[in-house]
Amino acid sequence: MADITQNLKQFKSELPEDVTLVAVSKTKPNEDLQEAYDAGQRIFGENKIQEMTDKWKALPKDIQWHMIGHVQTNKVKYMAPYVSLIHSADRLKLFKEINKEAKKNERVIDVLLQVKIAEEDSKFGMPPEEAKTFLEENKAANYPNVNIVGLMGMASFVDDETQIKREFAQLEKIYNTFKEQYAFSVLSMGMSGDYKLALEYGSTMVRVGSAIFGARNYN
Repeated sequence: MADITQNLKQFKSELPEDVTLVAVSKTKPNEDLQEAYDAGQRIFGENKIQEMTDKWKALPKDIQWHMIGHVQTNKVKYMAPYVSLIHSADRLKLFKEINKEAKKNERVIDVLLQVKIAEEDSKFGMPPEEAKTFLEENKAANYPNVNIVGLMGMASFVDDETQIKREFAQLEKIYNTFKEQYAFSVLSMGMSGDYKLALEYGSTMVRVGSAIFGARNYN
């Protein structure tokens, strides 16, 4: 059984002070999240809207909930009242839906534009050139209840550090190109296995689960 409090304390001690830690709590029971909360963690990341909503209802209300998984448009309405940040805004249809549900809830929802930097086909995200066009043409202006605060990307799950660095460098370049124009403040890159490499390329937010909570249970 993972010592969540100790893991969290150790991880935070090694993380630069200006980098935000998202504790990825998917599949973990509320008791584990409460332990992390009691140890001072306030930002949690989930990849399923229903699971996140159930946890939001049950756990302290000052928790910031981040949606880090692929989002189905028909489920946006369930998280629209409370979600703090959506990492995975990756298509125009989704921007339209987030905007609609945010307006219903009289909110402006912060999102990250997810860019597909991995060479794996399984990863989601706007292709880099499409993301650049989206930003250059200021298409975000069409969605006044959606606030793009930065970019998110996932590197390939490979052992080749050169490839991972190349992918992170690509996203950093896009981020720096548009950072000033859009007042971006978040570059979400890096997970338990590659966050140290992500930090080398300017990541301001890392998404870490197993290093804090231990291996996930998918049964």
